[in-house]
Amino acid sequence: MKISLTNLGKRFNNEWVFRNVNYQFETGKKYAITGPNGSGKSTLLQIISGSTIFNEGNISYSENQKSVDSEKIFRKISFAAPYLDLVEEMSLTEFFSFHESMKGWLSSLDSKEIIYLSSLENAAHKQIRYYSSGMKQRVKLAQAIFSDVPVVLLDEPLTNLDTNGVSMYYRLIEKYCKSRLVIVSSNDSKEYSFCNEIIDIRSYK
Repeated sequence: MKISLTNLGKRFNNEWVFRNVNYQFETGKKYAITGPNGSGKSTLLQIISGSTIFNEGNISYSENQKSVDSEKIFRKISFAAPYLDLVEEMSLTEFFSFHESMKGWLSSLDSKEIIYLSSLENAAHKQIRYYSSGMKQRVKLAQAIFSDVPVVLLDEPLTNLDTNGVSMYYRLIEKYCKSRLVIVSSNDSKEYSFCNEIIDIRSYK
């Protein structure tokens, strides 16, 4: 998978968040978008995911040297962020089964094993609304990392995680994201210590 940004710009009202972003993301590499709070790093990640529009420039997607329509890119990308909602009326088992029917898991994995790998087996049949913030973050990370897609986008992935949750995050990235394109948005180096390339959003002001 390849994602190319050409002279990309985003503004809110009359204020530009960033401009003239030229960058190329490729499968097998891991990237971090960094910058202080409010600098636009999450906005750029949302644009890459296709969930937020931009005001100038272009973004293109290709897989195996074939163009991927931007309207269908959601099938190729998973996204985890603290501000994204879960279906809290469902139990985790129901939620993961629903997700599996929509996007599917990585080959050889099923919902039961993913629940185990996320250390959530003791709460598998509890409604997600009763989960702690850290447990909900585990669910979001599992949904993103185990989805059968070539691109994984993570916004502030260690939010609300305890020490065990942080260790789980590193294990999952190491084992299940080796040959995929991973982009992390964060201002905490612990969240992107494994990344090959760092993009400081302040360079595009």
